[in-house]
Amino acid sequence: MDSKELLEKLEQKNKQALAGGGAKRIAKQHEAGKLTARERIDKLLDKGTFIELDRFKAHRCTDFGMEKDKALGDGVVTGHGLVHGRQVFVFAQDFTVFGGSLSLAHAEKICKVMDMAMTVGAPVIGLSDSGGARIQEGVMSLAGYADIFLKNVMASGVVPQITAIMGPSAGGAVYSPALTDWIFMVEGTSHMFITGPEVIKSVTREVVTKEDLGGAMAHNSVSGVAHFASPNDAACMERIRELMSFLPSNNMEDPPRLDTGDDPMRRDEALREVVPADPNRPYDIREIIRSNMDSNYFFEVHEHWAKNIVVGFGRMDGMPVGVIANQPNFMAGCLDINASIKGARFVRFCDAFNIPLIIYEDVPGFLPGTQQEHGGIIRNGAKLIYAFCEATVPRITVITRKAYGGAYCVMSSKHIRGDYNVAYPTAEIAVMGADGAVNIIFRDEIKKAEDAQAERKRLVADYREKFANPYKAAELGYIDDVIDPADTRPVIIQALRMLKTKRDTNPPKKHGNIPL
Repeated sequence: MDSKELLEKLEQKNKQALAGGGAKRIAKQHEAGKLTARERIDKLLDKGTFIELDRFKAHRCTDFGMEKDKALGDGVVTGHGLVHGRQVFVFAQDFTVFGGSLSLAHAEKICKVMDMAMTVGAPVIGLSDSGGARIQEGVMSLAGYADIFLKNVMASGVVPQITAIMGPSAGGAVYSPALTDWIFMVEGTSHMFITGPEVIKSVTREVVTKEDLGGAMAHNSVSGVAHFASPNDAACMERIRELMSFLPSNNMEDPPRLDTGDDPMRRDEALREVVPADPNRPYDIREIIRSNMDSNYFFEVHEHWAKNIVVGFGRMDGMPVGVIANQPNFMAGCLDINASIKGARFVRFCDAFNIPLIIYEDVPGFLPGTQQEHGGIIRNGAKLIYAFCEATVPRITVITRKAYGGAYCVMSSKHIRGDYNVAYPTAEIAVMGADGAVNIIFRDEIKKAEDAQAERKRLVADYREKFANPYKAAELGYIDDVIDPADTRPVIIQALRMLKTKRDTNPPKKHGNIPL
């Protein structure tokens, strides 16, 4: 062949690879409200930056007539490109080719970009849209899944790993997403489950739809498996880009600073009115969070699950920070099993990737009840303790109101290596609330009193004056300052600047034994 013929052959091969499963299957994908793998990559990456790898790779299966049924790329598009000008690696399963099913060659392509990502220190973004293991390959496809699982674990804490579920994900295929840091789902078109509705019906006779079993909102609000839900594919890609703006490329870098133009010393006198005078009245902690962030912007994570704790990202003085806050507007901000798990996972991610933590504390304690005790609140609550104790990034805690009992200790107190802890004048730092404490300590006195109600009221006021305030803790050095709520933003930013060069380490060990 001369050079012209070789170039013509290359062009033909490229067209064949870019065609995916063909026009009819692409049209069907669009009819289902879904973008193709390549269209998703185009929306995810900065325009014109995608460099494809292994475009011509194909499966090696010769059973069940598969040697005659090959498609270039083998149902997954892999490569690298830029998001906000920074390097990322990406793989996108192509449902128009073999239903996006995973073969050994398909898995090899994914593993290759994951290896490259770890080598150069760049995030990995996986766009999953697959019918599962390619049955014709038998155990080879299972081996491919296991190879990917190992890469996920090796990459954990080294580079950020993001998964978007863009279609079906069932059986063993769900475990790779579960091993990554963040899971995005699309409402109405993406589903995750170990066993589908048909199997469940045949085994347990339970009737459930795919959406109720493993849809976007099921996993965002009920199971907590997913972190974000988007209305369509394009919105999902935009949300991933937004998350990426807060994250460093790897565990050896600081998160990317952005000049927002917001005055770091900006005060907000409206914050003086947010926390109610009545200690039992709820309020939305997000009012305080947003007020303190650059441009008042807060990127919430896990918004629909475990609403008694709020986590997410923002910027202060241009620097990305992770926020974890008790939410008095839901369950009075009590810590329970789900809130402990949600908080612990977020703390560990931020610590792994050098993102400072801002903690807003208003917690009356751990949620009581047999359901919580039998569900393992002791073990699960310990996960949040473990995460905070282990974290070495800068940690700044603001106690806005209640800090009672063991929950006071847990929420990044000075005793577990909190760096800078302050309180509002409204803070109540005590073993328990004044009402409960008086009922226990002064039970006999109240019974003997001529006017029990008046005596109890007096004792509650006295207890609150002596103990349920921030000043006793300040006297002991357990908090560093009592601040005017209007000064919250400048106080936090000055602490962040002071802690910028913080160096802290944990004892040498293979790994700890977190109470899983």
